[in-house]
Amino acid sequence: MKKLLLLALHTVALFFISFGALGQNLVSSEFKGQLSQAQLVLQYGPLIQNGVRIYKITYSTDGALGQPDTASGLLIVPMRPGFTLPLLVCHRGTIDGPSDVPSNLAGGYQLAVVFGGLGYVTVMPDLLGMGTSQGFHPYVHRATTVSATIDALRAAKQYAAQNALSLNNQLFITGYSQGGFSAMATHKAIQEAYNQEFTVTASAPMSGPYSLSGVMRDAILSNDVYFYPAYVPNTLLSYNYMYNLYSSTQAYLKEPYATMADQYFNRQMTLSQLNDMLIQRLTADFGASIPRFMLQDSIVAAVINNPSHPVNLALADNDVFDWAPQAPTRLLYCQADDQVPYRNSVVADSVMRLNGAPNVQAINVNANANHGACVQPAVFNAALFFAQYQSITVSTREQAALLPDVIVSPNPTREGFWLENAPKDAWLEIFDLQGKRIMATFVSNVPQYIATCGWMHGMYLLRLSAPSGYWHGKVLVQP
Repeated sequence: MKKLLLLALHTVALFFISFGALGQNLVSSEFKGQLSQAQLVLQYGPLIQNGVRIYKITYSTDGALGQPDTASGLLIVPMRPGFTLPLLVCHRGTIDGPSDVPSNLAGGYQLAVVFGGLGYVTVMPDLLGMGTSQGFHPYVHRATTVSATIDALRAAKQYAAQNALSLNNQLFITGYSQGGFSAMATHKAIQEAYNQEFTVTASAPMSGPYSLSGVMRDAILSNDVYFYPAYVPNTLLSYNYMYNLYSSTQAYLKEPYATMADQYFNRQMTLSQLNDMLIQRLTADFGASIPRFMLQDSIVAAVINNPSHPVNLALADNDVFDWAPQAPTRLLYCQADDQVPYRNSVVADSVMRLNGAPNVQAINVNANANHGACVQPAVFNAALFFAQYQSITVSTREQAALLPDVIVSPNPTREGFWLENAPKDAWLEIFDLQGKRIMATFVSNVPQYIATCGWMHGMYLLRLSAPSGYWHGKVLVQP
């Protein structure tokens, strides 16, 4: 009962901490370099619209245990002078340790660069316990993820105000893996608690563990082989750090697994090193990397049989799927994901629809891709989804770069389609859903006919670029 009371009090305290952070300020910004549009196109493909300038920012925030702290993050500024741009928060995935962070141009920072190249002022927080922030990182912990992110967004807006960078009122949210969890937590918190300060335009969490108390718990407590066992002690260390569930690591982990986890907690090894050691020892002890075998048997039995067990309550406190996003939301995943079971996205989609979400959809972007291979198609689909809502204006507030009157007809089609109302001499590119460009040509006739004979049936993505603006569309080719 005492542990349950502590859990409840801690949750309430973090709720008030999140509302007490309105006075946070940007501490510093450090220029880290820049990349031209040509460099980005060479690395990331033809959808890139501009070069970027890269900054490390630090900002004041509340630490994991409520103490004053200075956190860090990455800020990507598109090189589009004279334009008013949207803001985007892009969350990183699981990283190796405190220095493997976006602000050090590590920890998957390239994802933020891509969205910067697409015209978004992009923030990627390092999160607490990482980068300049002190203490242990509260892994997949909803409240501290939100508080650090909200303050990072405030710092980005302050940077913009201090540097004549014009932002509109749009906010896009995305992230991959742990970043998918963080994106979902951020969207939920903004809708429920920060809606007077931010308005979410669209959200695209990717391959995240949204159902910690259900899908993820059941997977870890199964007898299935899992080659990422370090996620288990990382989560338990995090929740013990935040909720004070146990007096020692040995109370929930067997030896030598507890000692290994403590070494990681004390920064004597990285997460990948811990993962390798756990796989080797589990395989030696039990014949396979099955994470449940590192847990104390009494803990496994209690968690399975007692829904009110403190571990179950901590997991449920950090679920992020049982709500109803009001902004357009796409849950992007791959069915063959070997790290984060795809059921997280499917369950979230079903529950959100039942809760009345008006525009949410889970999309299997590649049924055969594992967690690593899923990044590219997921990001590509997120970029095209956001492009439907992205608004970029010139300083006079007149709409710039949008071609709203382009028509694809017929759509769906079997043999071909007409592209109507496109500017002559516009550059037309057509991609499949894996991001492969299958056609590129200038629009020489208006309307222009595009033959689709010989194309595989399915959805194709269209992009027009012209001096007067751009346009994104889709065409469905039927068998």
